[in-house]
This record gives sequence, C-alpha cells and structure tokens, in this order.
Amino acid sequence: MSLYTAMLIDDITIKVIAGNGGDGSVAFNKNLMSLGPSGAKGGHGGSVFAEGISDLGALTRLRNAKIFSAGDGKPGGRQFNDGAAGDDLIIKVPVGTVIHNLDTKEDNEITKIGERILITQGGYGGKGNFHFRSSLNTSPKQFQKGTEGKRFRIRLELKMIADVGLIGLPNAGKSSLLNELTRAKSKVANYAFTTLEPHLGVYYDLILADVPGIIEGAATGKGLGIKFLRHVERTNTLFHLISAESANPKTDYKTIRTELGKYNKALLDKKEYLFVSKSDMVPADQMKKIITALKKLNPTATPLSIHDPDAIAKVEKILNAIAKKKTA
Repeated sequence: MSLYTAMLIDDITIKVIAGNGGDGSVAFNKNLMSLGPSGAKGGHGGSVFAEGISDLGALTRLRNAKIFSAGDGKPGGRQFNDGAAGDDLIIKVPVGTVIHNLDTKEDNEITKIGERILITQGGYGGKGNFHFRSSLNTSPKQFQKGTEGKRFRIRLELKMIADVGLIGLPNAGKSSLLNELTRAKSKVANYAFTTLEPHLGVYYDLILADVPGIIEGAATGKGLGIKFLRHVERTNTLFHLISAESANPKTDYKTIRTELGKYNKALLDKKEYLFVSKSDMVPADQMKKIITALKKLNPTATPLSIHDPDAIAKVEKILNAIAKKKTA
C-alpha cells in the first residue's frame, strides 16, 4: 500500500483586509446627579495573522477564496459601554511559508509550528464624546470616527523546510522509505509540489522530504542538480541512502558528499544518518562487508530494508528523537 500523490499548491496570491475600527458615540447620561457625556469608544478592528502549522496542504485550501477579511469593530455605546472589538482572522499556512507583502515589499517567513505573524493591523476605534469633555466643554458633541483597517495584496510562497531530507543517487530507495514511514503516520499524505519536484510526507509533526536523485556534477548544474541541492540546503537532518545493490557503495557515498560540499560546504556539517537500503537483496556476508567499509566514512551506517520491521523501527527511533528535540 502506498500513499496517493496529490498536487500541492505552493504559491498563491490573496488580498487581506483588516477590520475597520468602530466609531465613537455621542450620548449623555440621563441619570440624576450623573449628568454629562457618556458616549463610549468604538471597538478596534480585527487584524489578520498568519500562523504556522505542519499541514503541507494548508495553502491548497485557500485557492477558492481570494479575499480574506477580519471583523469590523462595533460602534461605541451609551453609558460608557465601549464597542466590541472585531474578530481577528488567523490564516493557517505551512511551516516554511514566506509572506510577501506586494504593496510594502516586506517579506516575513513562518519557520515554526505555532509561530504567528501579523499580516495587517486592524483599524483603531474612535473616541466617544465622553473623552472630549473639559471644564470649558461640559456637553461635547464631538466624536471620533474609527480608522480603516489596512488592506494588502499578499503572496504566500511555500519554500520547503523539511526536518529530514532523504538524499542519495537515483534508485537508492528514498521514495519507498518515505512511503513506508508516512503511510500510517501522515496527516496530509504524500505530496508533489506544483513547481518543485520533491515529494514530502509528514511523520507526526516532522516533515520528511524525498529530494530527487542527485547525480555526479549536480553542483555545477548537471541535470537539475542546483535546483535539488537548494532543497537540501533547507533541511535540518539528512538521511543518506545507498543501495546495497550498488557496485561501489563507498564511491556512491563520496559522490553525494562531494556534490554537497561543492554546492555549499555548510551542508557537510548537517547531521547525517547513513542507511544501506535494499539490504534484503544481498547475502548477509556481503551486507556485513558493505557496512564495515561505510562505517569508516560514517559511523552511523546501518542496514535498511522496508520489509524488515526491526530496521524500520530503528529509523522511527531516530525520527522520534528528532521530534522530541524539536518540541523541547
């Protein structure tokens, strides 16, 4: 059983409108011994916020509504009763979304689950006539109108920020591992971007990215190398897969590491776990030799088969530790 693949919207332009502030009121106290102005302030208009969530499909749900509005503040009442504030609007976006304000040219990025960024501020409520009283003006009829909420054109661009990037040469078993790990744990299924080729899945709140096969020469633009290496740059931890059926596993490992270093030496400093995939396809003695050789390059080298529950459990243990550190 494998996950279905859905197209993921990763770039969308919307209009956001903050709520208007309510007008202040003009009113007078009719109670004996308490005469005087009693008009109250209007409520502030609601603001529009973006909030980060782990659901990679969040932008897809915004595609049918191009205008998003917060609530208006209510007018001020009598007897010093201020108007109610308008409801804020919270737009849920995937972690890794860049918020481009097309009018102010300001950019912000959501990088954490639960992070909230103000997109546009609601208008302020106006003062009622009570606030204009003075010794020279005991019965003011002045009031202040509420200010308009700000409105902007906003472009939401999802740039992949994966907790774990699956890397390796073509046919190293990355997609199979992604499907195996996220099949029962995924909240959103396995997605293909509309403009980016990596497939992503969610293991509880961890985002896993299957980065397409990097090949020799990728760092200099061979194939679609530069494009794919950019995705690796935005991951936190790397799962490096090498096929047990490879004619030279050590060369495969060095090839990928070389391309990472040529593109950006900082990629070589990322935490990397090395897995020899398709371990069930070679004899046990050959597997042992491969692991021994690779441990000299990366001590985390370990056999992996999606058909071996114990091997998958080891991978899940690593993911659980990463998830625990993420939420600590």
